[in-house]
Amino acid sequence: VQLVESGGGSVQAGGSLRLSCAASGSSTSRYCMGWFRQVTGKGREAIASLDSDEETYYVDSAKGRFTVSRDTSKNTVYLEMNSLKSDDTATYFCAADNTYCSSSGYCCLGRPMLERDFHYWGQGTQVTVS
Repeated sequence: VQLVESGGGSVQAGGSLRLSCAASGSSTSRYCMGWFRQVTGKGREAIASLDSDEETYYVDSAKGRFTVSRDTSKNTVYLEMNSLKSDDTATYFCAADNTYCSSSGYCCLGRPMLERDFHYWGQGTQVTVS
């Protein structure tokens, strides 16, 4: 699967952005899909994982402001970000993995997946909050 993020940009504090992760080569519904962010000089921080049944697992810091969704007709996963703060400034990545998919089709292990759990990555999109 190939992943391409878009939708990043500059926004004022308190504003909102919706990032997109367009997939090709395979359906996102057959993977655990993840969103991460990375500040220069630091490792990638998990935000949330989306399973094939639309169950979403958020890290505690993302609950309430960030929402992950999917449009299966466009094979695209979204990250809606609200009430943005300067601390949200980062490069945002989407990721996919199907290593852990069960025979029932669930792929996310019932938790926010970590960076090491994902094999496929997009190139990232920059978000700057000022």
